[in-house]
Amino acid sequence: MERLDKLLAATGRWSRKEAKALVKAGRVRVAGVLPQGPEDKVTPGTPVTVDGRLVETETFTYLMLHKPAGVVSATEDSRDKTVLDLLPPDLRRRGLFPVGRLDKDTEGLLLLTNDGELAQRLTHPSCEVDKVYLAEVDGDVDAADVEAFG
Repeated sequence: MERLDKLLAATGRWSRKEAKALVKAGRVRVAGVLPQGPEDKVTPGTPVTVDGRLVETETFTYLMLHKPAGVVSATEDSRDKTVLDLLPPDLRRRGLFPVGRLDKDTEGLLLLTNDGELAQRLTHPSCEVDKVYLAEVDGDVDAADVEAFG
């Protein structure tokens, strides 16, 4: 069970303060019923509406992002643009982070999520999840180069 205001804020559409204001203004219904307050507990899967519209209250978000070169695989950086800077504001508020890393000058598919357990299962060496990389290089690649990446 989760607090109603926290559940609404987790959608990325509203801040926690805005969610509390929506509830207090009587614009929110939980399973068709007016809640007593923003601190009311909501069971996962219970329908929640704002102004009569169903709100997607998924717990986790999963995004596939093509990371361009010049962008860092981080949630914040004082010097460079991050993968989160590429997202619209509603997604930036969901607590997303990159699963794994691509170097700043590398481009490619990157998974972003707020599901820490999944990220751990995909990246921890003990889980032995294979990853495939394709590299374009200038010049010739010899056996020593291949061994260095093995």
